[in-house]
Amino acid sequence: MLSELWTTYGYLLPYFAIPLVSGLVGWGTNALAIHMTFYPVEFVGIKPFLGWQGIVPSKAAKMAEKSVDLMTGKLIDVQEMFSRIDPKRVSEDLQPVLERIARQMINDVMKQEAWAVWTTTPPLVKEAIYRRAVDQMPAVAEDMMLDIRDNIEDFLDLKGLVVDHMTANKDLTNEIFLKCGEEEFKFIKISGLYFGFMFGVIQAIVWYFYESWWLLPLGGLIVGWATNWLALKMIFNPKKEVNILGIKLLGLFIKRQPEVASEYSRLVSEKILTVDRMFDRIFRGDASEQLITILHGHVKRAIDEQAGLSKTIYQIFAGTRKYDQLKEMAAVRFVESLPLSIHRTFEYTEEAIDLETTMREKMMDLSAVEFEGVLRPAFQEDEWILILVGAALGGLAGFAQLVFMFSESPF
Repeated sequence: MLSELWTTYGYLLPYFAIPLVSGLVGWGTNALAIHMTFYPVEFVGIKPFLGWQGIVPSKAAKMAEKSVDLMTGKLIDVQEMFSRIDPKRVSEDLQPVLERIARQMINDVMKQEAWAVWTTTPPLVKEAIYRRAVDQMPAVAEDMMLDIRDNIEDFLDLKGLVVDHMTANKDLTNEIFLKCGEEEFKFIKISGLYFGFMFGVIQAIVWYFYESWWLLPLGGLIVGWATNWLALKMIFNPKKEVNILGIKLLGLFIKRQPEVASEYSRLVSEKILTVDRMFDRIFRGDASEQLITILHGHVKRAIDEQAGLSKTIYQIFAGTRKYDQLKEMAAVRFVESLPLSIHRTFEYTEEAIDLETTMREKMMDLSAVEFEGVLRPAFQEDEWILILVGAALGGLAGFAQLVFMFSESPF
């Protein structure tokens, strides 16, 4: 009986296989498109044309610029964020190291510039000098932090920080997109299977009634192109919920705005805009020379205010120029020590600016079009290449079907 069924209907088996193959082609081309978007991280092949580098890592700087434009334009007001920092609290956190810095600074400067005087100075007098400097340090540190806080946009190049860090860490750029778009990328892969199968059913019916050698390759090409294109469209569209025959439709990524906002904010606050990285940029960035000049001014004024009569006596015996040199050296030593000690304030500063919460709340308020900008850059760059590759692979798969499943077809 089975042999009779096979004899009667066996010829239909290749037709039933067409939707299955199309589904696999749709899934495979979409999965490959995702992989090619992010990998390999570095160029593999012979530059400039023979080889491939993932679209996102190859455009890491551009991706970072788009990300920072979103951050600074919609999510982060650097001035407002740093205004939450209390300079007095920062000074209190630094208090334990300020005393050590003050003593070390005075010892180093006096031994170098006035060794004979310093070695003969009675311990009680030295202690009085130490104490006066230590008492002044909190006010100096507070004034410094106030200057940094109130002029943070002059000292912190946020765009440069983000672009430099993400460009140097292409894996991190990948991670942000992959984590935030995890569900969407899963959908792209599986949707290729479903869409491919549906297109395959149509393709099989057409092929049954009209066998022409070019039909299967063309159908495969259309499947490879359409599954990629449809999946990308469904991720971001519609941007506003629409109701069609009782079915509510909304772009998959848009629908996950609360979840993505939490993940994106966590990644940025933990791996890019960390407090230690921001302060490192403040003290070592392009505007560091300007900042150092301002900080030197604070230290020099404090020295003048606290020196009192000793300033006049020192100038009489050593000269005004020597006093100014001593003051300059003290300022340099203090400012050099500050970046090494500022880490004591990081825990408080992180709590004060609360970057993760700020970004999450702002992201929740973004419109659908604005929110799309979080993930859309991953596809906007060279998106046509991915769709073209999908179409080409689909066409090859269709040609393989023609050769191996319909070898008697008129080709």
